[in-house]
Amino acid sequence: MRAPTFWWRTKPTFLAHLLRPLAAIYSAVAARRMAQASERAGLPVICIGNFTAGGAGKTPTAFAIARLLSEAGEKPAFLSRGYGGELAGPVQVSSMHSAADVGDEPLLLSRAAPAVVARARPAGAHLAHEIGASIVVMDDGLQNPSLRKDLAIAVVDGTTGIGNGFCLPAGPLRASLDAQWPIVDAVLIIGEGEAGESVASEAARHGKSVFRAHIAPDPEVTSHLQNRKVLAFAGIGRPEKFFETLRASGASVEQTRSFPDHHPYNAQELRTLVDEARRSGLQLVTTEKDLVRIEGLSDKTIAQVIRTLPIALHFEDEAAFRNLVLARIAKRRSESA
Repeated sequence: MRAPTFWWRTKPTFLAHLLRPLAAIYSAVAARRMAQASERAGLPVICIGNFTAGGAGKTPTAFAIARLLSEAGEKPAFLSRGYGGELAGPVQVSSMHSAADVGDEPLLLSRAAPAVVARARPAGAHLAHEIGASIVVMDDGLQNPSLRKDLAIAVVDGTTGIGNGFCLPAGPLRASLDAQWPIVDAVLIIGEGEAGESVASEAARHGKSVFRAHIAPDPEVTSHLQNRKVLAFAGIGRPEKFFETLRASGASVEQTRSFPDHHPYNAQELRTLVDEARRSGLQLVTTEKDLVRIEGLSDKTIAQVIRTLPIALHFEDEAAFRNLVLARIAKRRSESA
């Protein structure tokens, strides 16, 4: 799915207003669902989600939190629904799996720590416990009530915030903010922008912890892309955000191609991209998340000619964020003792 552009306009459009009756129904159903009873896992659960549909930076946040936990002596395991994958789970992601099996995000996350895919989140947390994890880092699922969270973090893109503030399908919100604030403990604003600051202010008014971070590409990779003419393509929530990051890294983005989020590439469309890049003397560049889907194709030569731009999340106040995470873990363990 490609998010409609009218979602992200601060002033709601005529179409957004036209869809508000459907949005009201969707919001009511979502609110009732979020109020359902939750099952408690046998180990602490940290959830990384967002208020809206579409990419906001959950995956780099998950990587960053897993790193902090590992540095603190914990054994994190990622838990994901496995969007786009065929397996319902619970199953631990391995090198035998492809993105078609488990989804692109779990496959990428499994490179940093054990990853479990399960549409039934409690069953997934149980498997994570069985394989030796001490902490579950749940990628997405903020609005999913099946598993109780010990710490729920809402990630917000500083540029887009919550868009027009309407619920699906009139806007990007998965439920009204009034329904979501009670289930959120902290907000992480990624990048700068008035839209993100507006959400930060509201979070503070609701007594939520507010943190800030930015995403930066790997400096070694950017050095190789300086002034390099590229054809950039991406099938993520906001492809234009990736293109902007490439430009900021010094690459000369001559052409771009956008695909829907989690797009299942086929060999023919990728060969077309390869041919276009060769004819124009351009380097093909995409995201790491896109590449894991491409690597699952039978033609392994395609992935070899595509470069990626690895990124990492950097907290403005990492110590304060770490303290919150570890305090919640300690609280959960003291309650279970």
